[in-house]
Amino acid sequence: MSRPALSRRAFFISLLVAALLVAGVGSFYASSHPDGLEYVAGETGFLDSADEPKTADSPLADYGTSGVDDARFSGGIAGVTGVLLVLLVMSGVAFVVRRRGREPATADSNG
Repeated sequence: MSRPALSRRAFFISLLVAALLVAGVGSFYASSHPDGLEYVAGETGFLDSADEPKTADSPLADYGTSGVDDARFSGGIAGVTGVLLVLLVMSGVAFVVRRRGREPATADSNG
C-alpha cells in the first residue's frame, strides 16, 4: 500500500506553519544572553563605546515588538513578523524571476 505523494502546496504550507511555530513559540525559549559579538565586546571592555543603532526606535528593534510589555510575547510577535516579511520578499523575488524566465521567444530564435 503506497502513501499518496504530498502536493507541492501542502508541502509549502507545512513549511510555513513550521516556521511560524518556531518563530512564535520557539522564541519564548530563546536565550536571553547576548549574542557572540555583544558578549565579546562586553568581555573585552569596548561595549560602552558602541553607538546606538539607527534602528533602535523601530517597531521591531532588539528582537522585540515595541508597545508589548511581555518580553516573551513581544519576541514571538517579532519572530512571526520576520517570517512573514521574509516570505513576502522572497515571494516577490520568485515572481520576478519566474516572469523573466517566461519571456516569449522571437520568431528568429525558433529556426
